[in-house]
Amino acid sequence: MKSLLLAAPLLIIASVAHAGIPMLNATCPGKIEVHADEGGPIYINGKEAKLKKFNDNYFEAKGAGVTISLSINPDGSPGVSYTGKNKANGICEVKQG
Repeated sequence: MKSLLLAAPLLIIASVAHAGIPMLNATCPGKIEVHADEGGPIYINGKEAKLKKFNDNYFEAKGAGVTISLSINPDGSPGVSYTGKNKANGICEVKQG
């Protein structure tokens, strides 16, 4: 019982660690598909990416040879861009669901 009481706060902390991530789907040039569940994780082409939180409004996800940048605008809308190999970069189209 004691270990359960100690584990509960850790689960709460883990679940809010990336609370600023909205649920979204985006398509980037080069056939890069991005999906995020609310609160994370972020998937790149169907595989979970390594996520880094810079602040409540900016995250980077790395995987599949690209870095996905997710920013949350003041109005709450997401902005998604990517940086890939050979200096490839661009804006991703967030799909309205």
